[in-house]
Amino acid sequence: MAGGWTRDGAVNEQIEASISDELARLKSRQTPRGASLTHCAECEEPIPQKRRMAIPGVKLCIDCQQERDGAFRVRGGMNRRGSKDSQLK
Repeated sequence: MAGGWTRDGAVNEQIEASISDELARLKSRQTPRGASLTHCAECEEPIPQKRRMAIPGVKLCIDCQQERDGAFRVRGGMNRRGSKDSQLK
């Protein structure tokens, strides 16, 4: 597919780069580091042994983790496409 000023395949490369960036961000966020805590870092409730064994490095109890996962987070993204105005000179 011709893209005007872009070479063939540039759009697919941008999509693949965006997907790989997002996957890398998610993988780094999901792997806790260090030793598991015995009590939740937020509410001080005990973390069950099975949870600590299933997720090494866990810091939150199930309730606090579910609350945190449900919270909406705004994060800045990179505009790989650029604006049309910047291309018109």
